Amino acid sequence: MRQRTECIGWVAGLVLVGFLGLGAAPGTGAATALKGKFTEVKEPSTHSPGKVKMLEFADFYCPHCHMFEERTVPLLEKEFGDRLEITLVGFPIIPGKLPTAFDMYEQAKVMGKGPEMRRVLFRTIHKDKVQILDRTIRAMLVKEVGLDPAAFEAGMASGKPARAVEENKKLGQRYNIEGTPTIILDGNIKADSIDPENLKLLIHSILDRDAKR
Repeated sequence: MRQRTECIGWVAGLVLVGFLGLGAAPGTGAATALKGKFTEVKEPSTHSPGKVKMLEFADFYCPHCHMFEERTVPLLEKEFGDRLEITLVGFPIIPGKLPTAFDMYEQAKVMGKGPEMRRVLFRTIHKDKVQILDRTIRAMLVKEVGLDPAAFEAGMASGKPARAVEENKKLGQRYNIEGTPTIILDGNIKADSIDPENLKLLIHSILDRDAKR
C-alpha cells in the first residue's frame, strides 16, 4: 500500500537504520534526463542497455499489492515485453501475519517457479480468502505450480527461504520502504507514484535515453 497510514507494520520500528541519500531531489545526477515522478537514491545502478530492471516490494497480504499485480503488472508486461524485467521482493509489512507465504515464494523461486507461485499466493489469499497456509494447503498450491511437494517441503525446512526473507527486509530498510507496493527501477530510481502512466513514462524515458547514446 502506498500511504504511510496503510500497511505500515513493523517497518516503523526499523527505519531508525535510515538510508543515506534517499532524500536526494528528483532528477539529480544520472537520472536528470528522465521523465515522471521519482526520487533518485544513492545506490548502484543495475541498468543494462535496452532493458529496465524493476523491483516490486510487495506484501502478499496487502490488497493494494494484489491490485497492482492484477492490473498494473500485465499492462507493463504488455507495453514493454522483454525490455522490462520484473522481480517481486517479498516484503512483510502487515503485522500479525505468518511468514509462510513469503517463505513459499522464496522456495518456489529457487525451484524455478517464482512467478507462478506469486500469482497463486495472491489469488489464494485475496480471492479464495485462505490465509493459513498449512502443509495440506501448501501441497495443493505446490502441485498447482508444477513442483514436487516433498522436495518443496525439504527446501522450506532448510531455513534458506526464511533467511532470504530476512535479506529482503534488510534491502527494504536500505531503500527506506514504508509502504507496499513500492517500485525501484534499475536499482536507484524510486517511483514516487505507482500509477501505471507514471511507471510507463519513467520506463520509456530510461529506454529512450539508451537509444540516444
